[in-house]
Amino acid sequence: MNMSITETLIRSAAAALVFSFAASCGVGEIEDDGSYAGLPHVLARDRSRVLSDVQYRLKFLLPEQREASVEGVATLEFSLKDRVDSLVLDFRAPTEYLGAVSVNGEPCKCEFLRGQIFLPGELLRAGTNQVILEFRADDVALNRREDYLYTLFVPDRAATAFPCFDKPDLKAVFRLELEVPASWTAVSNAAVVAEKPAGDRRSMLFGETEPISTYLFAFAAGDFQVENYELLGLQVRMFHRESRREMRLANLEAIFQLHSTALSWLEEYTDIPYPFSKFDFVVIPDFQFGGMEHPGAVFYKASRLFLKETATQNDLLGRASLIAHEVAHMWFGDLVTMSWFDDVWMKEVFANFVAAKVVNPSFPDVQHDLRFFLEHYPAAYAIDRSSGTHPIRQELANLNEAASLYGAIIYQKAPIVMRQLEALVGAEEFRQGMREYLEEFRFGNASWPDLIEILDKHSKEDTRAWSRVWVEEEGRPAVSIEIEADADGVIRQLALKQRDPLGRDRVWLQPMTVFLGDPRQGEYFPIWTRGVISEIPDAQGGRRDGAILVNGAGWGYALTILDPGSQRLLLSELPRFQEPMIRAVALVSLWDGLLEGFVKPSDFVDLGFRTLAVEQNELILQRLLDYLEKTYWRFIEDQERKEVSKRFETTLWTRLEGAQTTTAKALFFQAFCSIARSEEAIEKLISLWEGSSEIAGLEIGEMDRIDLAFELALRGVPESRDMLLRELEQQDDPERRQRIEFLIPSVSFSVEDRRQFFQSLAEVENRVYETWVLEGLRYLHHPLRAEESIDLLEPGLELLLEVEQTGSIFFPKRWVDALFSGHRSQEAAATVDNFLKGRPSYPQRLVLKIRQSADLLYRAAGRR
Repeated sequence: MNMSITETLIRSAAAALVFSFAASCGVGEIEDDGSYAGLPHVLARDRSRVLSDVQYRLKFLLPEQREASVEGVATLEFSLKDRVDSLVLDFRAPTEYLGAVSVNGEPCKCEFLRGQIFLPGELLRAGTNQVILEFRADDVALNRREDYLYTLFVPDRAATAFPCFDKPDLKAVFRLELEVPASWTAVSNAAVVAEKPAGDRRSMLFGETEPISTYLFAFAAGDFQVENYELLGLQVRMFHRESRREMRLANLEAIFQLHSTALSWLEEYTDIPYPFSKFDFVVIPDFQFGGMEHPGAVFYKASRLFLKETATQNDLLGRASLIAHEVAHMWFGDLVTMSWFDDVWMKEVFANFVAAKVVNPSFPDVQHDLRFFLEHYPAAYAIDRSSGTHPIRQELANLNEAASLYGAIIYQKAPIVMRQLEALVGAEEFRQGMREYLEEFRFGNASWPDLIEILDKHSKEDTRAWSRVWVEEEGRPAVSIEIEADADGVIRQLALKQRDPLGRDRVWLQPMTVFLGDPRQGEYFPIWTRGVISEIPDAQGGRRDGAILVNGAGWGYALTILDPGSQRLLLSELPRFQEPMIRAVALVSLWDGLLEGFVKPSDFVDLGFRTLAVEQNELILQRLLDYLEKTYWRFIEDQERKEVSKRFETTLWTRLEGAQTTTAKALFFQAFCSIARSEEAIEKLISLWEGSSEIAGLEIGEMDRIDLAFELALRGVPESRDMLLRELEQQDDPERRQRIEFLIPSVSFSVEDRRQFFQSLAEVENRVYETWVLEGLRYLHHPLRAEESIDLLEPGLELLLEVEQTGSIFFPKRWVDALFSGHRSQEAAATVDNFLKGRPSYPQRLVLKIRQSADLLYRAAGRR
């Protein structure tokens, strides 16, 4: 076999590269347009056919000064199936960052452009090869702070830090050496096996990893504290920077116990012991994600693990789910990894799906089917109802576009679909299929068709046909009731009718449960929808009384259309229905109805306030408050908002004072802060900040005080600037000080100050702390400031492409979410439309993100 991988790159990257190869150590003259070619899928497949047994020995010299360069040496060993004309290494760094290169002991002056190093074929051979490269690391994925750093290589950022084959199905063994300041500690995927001091520095040598993908290789180094714990015979360490002793003591036991529970559950479910040599985790301030599943060195965002005093029940459940999610990745994603990033959703769906199972026993007082419904369905519906929706499984032509795959469809819709697949196949059969999948592909790679082939053997249903509708195509069905009843209300025929809103005549096979009843009692009729019309024979002879709810058990995934009588009854009587799931499903259906134009916003607000006054279930309250706040700020007119504002504030404060649990109090407190507008409400917030008043049973902590000061600044409270400066002076943590300093201009009373803050975000170095940037954007575009920030929408959209190129995988979508967060005007909607219309060749992946984030804006503007 005589394959030219470089020629494949030329074909796939198109005419941007024009070159001819010479039979020498260099690879000829290459015309470069200066852009990054990425890794086309066709090149990735060619690599996998010829490469195997990849190993990396990496050495990084980490300086104490943040501005100094990180230098390194990479030794790559790999096997080639046959001779090749050329071989491409990924290294996304400036040309001058590549130093000396040798191939199989021979010095080589390699061509280096567009993120690729071209190794000439005449120096390579069939069998084992060794390439040694000296390099300087780009800072893009090193996340360097004043006295620590951490890597974040997902999905294709490893190549910004060192030369490599940056693709998920070329798993490799890594051996790492770090030279660090003597006062620093460090952690990576494997354990430290040797240390050697050298004056004010020291060398740390880490052991050999199991085979892992480049995006899962990681290290962190710096000024970290270390907590030790034993879990299931494993010595587990937590690296963190939390300086507040009370915060550590309040959270440590729960953090380690949740890890223990998740590890134990996964070992039993998969019948595979924890598959890696160690389990450490690092808790990082302002980490870009909730967590990242590097085997042996999981990274977490500090605020998701160290919960503040006003944590809600949802915060506690969220922490448990996050930990279970990352632990589940050790098997689903790390042990078995997707072959290409078009199946990145597989590892995420398994992690979310399994996390829901893991968390349940730790919270026996929570109705977990209800939580699953509220955690997944509203977020997935928000994307699937928009014009920016997409399938769960998306084609990915180039790895440099992988960030576009992430979002609610893979994190929220996919677990719903997976739960339905489990029900279709059978729980035990599904579990056996998953065990077979993990065993067959352990420490390897697999695709979704590989899994479907296994599950199909365990199922009586056609899982391939099921997958085509649910996984390969976008959207959701619209499902309504068809009913015939006689004059006395006796049902003659009851059926579900499904319609394809996208006009493709698709039929979704799924479980639905129709509820017929009133607040006191009702009946449930389960059914699998197998056609356009699905009759429910068991309902014949029953009475047509009360409401008919298509998805009463919360399993079906659809736009469920309420008949007029049911809608009127639910708007009037919803708080009186006894079953929490009925209240939750009805609430989501009514919100869908508001967005589709079936329900008036004023009717929804009235129902919301009546429900808010009596609802006790905190999960439903969380969802209700989210819907009420969106309706309050975006779907009712200014005059009506003024009229309902006092009622909203009074209801929240009454519930806050009367709530029996700290988590419920925290929920009402956060909502009160977000909608407070009256002088009386503002005075309450000021007195809480000053400490002259308090809320019985709820401690207002340091972070709450800071957030209060920002909320007061948004509302134009004159003394708020002094409040923020006082909070700044009292901070002894440098990063918390930096955050306050960074955000103060975003809430300035001066429009010019706010504009200058926004303009500063055009510089990539001012977008390093992504969570701060998003907070600042939300302050700029808060509903109270929306009229003054509308002209920032277009320049904000113009930055999106650069934000995608320089930020983390979630940053582009969150950027546009924040841009649109407070807008509801036709002018704002027109700005978005004009931006897209004026750029017909704009990347489709970003068009979809914009349309997803703009959906509420479009719907709110359409009301005017």
